[in-house]
Amino acid sequence: MGARMFTALLPPDEVVGDLDGLLEPRRDSDERLRWTRPVGWHVTTSFMGDVDLWRVESLVEHLAVAASHAAPFDVGLSGGVAFPSPDRAKVLALAVGPGHDQLAALSAGCRRAGSRAGIEVDGARFVGHLTLARTSHGFNATRWLEVLGSFPRWAWRADELCLIESLQRGREYAVVERFALGAPARGALD
Repeated sequence: MGARMFTALLPPDEVVGDLDGLLEPRRDSDERLRWTRPVGWHVTTSFMGDVDLWRVESLVEHLAVAASHAAPFDVGLSGGVAFPSPDRAKVLALAVGPGHDQLAALSAGCRRAGSRAGIEVDGARFVGHLTLARTSHGFNATRWLEVLGSFPRWAWRADELCLIESLQRGREYAVVERFALGAPARGALD
């Protein structure tokens, strides 16, 4: 089996710090939830569950092209979202509001880059979000969605795409490569 990899935008430290501060006093209030670690927070643009190491170089080249076609854009996090639905939630997240269309276009470019590199890419419908917590058994997340809806809106200028390897079954992440959005790709493949 190859490496588990994904592409994502990383929120700036001030967004992570503010959000972590708001969640900290609430984390122990619901034993069903396994909270994600702030150091690993990200907004996924594509997921590749099994990347052969010999394909990584090609993936990096294709992602550089995809990033070069996406200008920097403003992205915002506001309000809660639950997957698969609020009444059967297994994932609790913040929703991407402003910037969702640009993020969806970047996601499509990242998925094409993975496919062009010969990698099977998750083709699920794209919904921009930042995962905060997971649970094994679905539950009614209405109360949590109200709490997340009371949080302020966070926004930043997305100017970088990251290729990330998921380690230790998703408990740790390592940035493999960073791509500046809108920057010319060296040795473009298009």
